[in-house]
Amino acid sequence: MPPWRSKARTDSLTVPRAHIETLPDGTEVKLGVFLSNTKTRRAKLTVDKLAALAGLGLEWAAAEGAA
Repeated sequence: MPPWRSKARTDSLTVPRAHIETLPDGTEVKLGVFLSNTKTRRAKLTVDKLAALAGLGLEWAAAEGAA
């Protein structure tokens, strides 16, 4: 699992929309915005992208991929 916002690190995959994650190289990622936008547009995601997100533990991606 990537270092950003892992369930093992935070005990949750709930990410506030305003959350910005800083990667080890110093790059800042607007993770909350990304996840919010991705969840809103999940019907347009490919099966591979949904599977990758489900593999990270995002239940909404697994449920959408099964539909």
